[in-house]
Amino acid sequence: MHGGDLIAEVLKAQGVRFVFTLCGGHISPILVGCKARGIRVVDTRHEATAVFAADAVARLTGVPGVAAVTAGPGVTNTITAIKNAQMAQSPVVLIGGAAPTALKGRGALQDIEQIPLVQSIVKWSKAVRRVADLAPAIETAFEQAREGVPGPVFVECPVDLLYDEALVRSWYSAASGGKSLVAKATGAYLRWHVNRLFSGAKGAPPEAYVEAAPPVLDAGKVQRAAQALEQAERPVMLVGSQAVQRAGEVDAVAAAVGRIGVPVYLSGMARGLLGKGHPLQMRHKRRMALKEADLVLLAGVPCDFRLDYGNHFRRSALYIAANRSRRDLKKNRRPDIGVLGDPGQFLRNLAALCPDEDRWRVWRGTLQARDDARNAEIQQQATAPAGGKINPLFLCQALEKSLDPGAVLVADGGDFVATASYIVSPPGPLTWLDPGAFGTLGVGAGFALGAKLCRPDATVWIIYGDGSAGYSLAEFDTFARHNLPVIALVGNDAGWTQIAREQVEILKDDVATVLAHTDYHRVAEGFGGTGILLTDPVLIPEALNFAREAATSGHPVLINAILGKTDFRKGSISM
Repeated sequence: MHGGDLIAEVLKAQGVRFVFTLCGGHISPILVGCKARGIRVVDTRHEATAVFAADAVARLTGVPGVAAVTAGPGVTNTITAIKNAQMAQSPVVLIGGAAPTALKGRGALQDIEQIPLVQSIVKWSKAVRRVADLAPAIETAFEQAREGVPGPVFVECPVDLLYDEALVRSWYSAASGGKSLVAKATGAYLRWHVNRLFSGAKGAPPEAYVEAAPPVLDAGKVQRAAQALEQAERPVMLVGSQAVQRAGEVDAVAAAVGRIGVPVYLSGMARGLLGKGHPLQMRHKRRMALKEADLVLLAGVPCDFRLDYGNHFRRSALYIAANRSRRDLKKNRRPDIGVLGDPGQFLRNLAALCPDEDRWRVWRGTLQARDDARNAEIQQQATAPAGGKINPLFLCQALEKSLDPGAVLVADGGDFVATASYIVSPPGPLTWLDPGAFGTLGVGAGFALGAKLCRPDATVWIIYGDGSAGYSLAEFDTFARHNLPVIALVGNDAGWTQIAREQVEILKDDVATVLAHTDYHRVAEGFGGTGILLTDPVLIPEALNFAREAATSGHPVLINAILGKTDFRKGSISM
């Protein structure tokens, strides 16, 4: 059993079903060991995609996702994706290859200082130096990724720890030939070094996966929150990704939100928590609602730029927050009642203290009337002409109507995706994947890859902007090779429109924001997918139906929808 087998044994024991990778000689034994143990190895066309896919698996299952990449550029190519996982608080285990231990710092192939490079963007990192430490390091990595505030971790595994001992000894023996005193001394050192590498290598059997228990909630603070709610006349609740990090308990969290009875806005992975058309869920005019609220409850939502650093609600409003992160709990604005712990569990505990009655019917009616008015505005704007091309609002409405109950939506883009977020409703819990607070473009293919593997019977849609599609379009090759029929809908308006809106108006120049109405559908076809060019709004239902039928037949599909320009999101720049 070589070092790659040892790592694969731990992954199997931890409940890992998929390992995402881009192959490299430094990590080949890990991939072969995983395949031999029934772990599906999914190879991508870019290391960032491998990490994004692992991130999606973590979000949808609660089990840390795993990516294995080769040394040097393999690791550096993951930096953005790992940072995105850190910002999104996703438990991802990144395993990186490394140069042989005896050649570290001597100019070996792809040898760089990887640990200092990743330390600021991971929760924990470890450079393994003995075969006996491989399994314990991976087990610790899983513990660190899950506990407290989840996040990514990194384990560096040098190549000479992963291959069979006899082969590694032959490598070092070949490097120690010669009869001079220097050669003999070098040979003696290398023999000692190899003996140390493999000393005690057999080790203990791997430990089984154990879900990390969330921090214990302060019952007194939960009681105070319930009492404050009883006194509130205009409460508003915001529920974010942290509330659904325990994937197996999302239905209980949804039931708790319903029992609490407070009008709620959902964000991040919590989108879809209540399904479609729930009377408590509001989607529009959130800032206005927060300004009028006399109590604001944030469950797993920090006061960052998305809430204008806490300025979206009044200083006189009672502010309650629940968060796993002590830092995020107090970020930019200290809550009147701050509960450190799992927000989903907080909502469940709070619901148990709330009377089962409709206490805020009038207030909810006010907010619902605003939602209805905004939906009517959107409906009117969706019918406006778009210069002979497709109105993006009309396209999003058609997509919304066509979604089946089990569909999963992956959001990757700027203006088109943000437009879709106003119109397209995720059909249920854990059916919406977006990058999160880092706002990363390029997550689409990786997220869709992970989602389709976790939910093979679901229709997985990537909502792409034409700019963001360029980051991961080559992964249609991955979809085709691995028989993963996802559907990509590209909103092609020939530009980086979210940037151009403000840049052109303020600076009077469209430099670097102009693209072309590129034939993305032909690119998808070249990689083995099915491509659809959509230019006529009348044909939208037909195109969506054809895409679903093609996906059902096993083909990944890309719809290249040629969009016209609108002013729907004018003035939407964020800082």
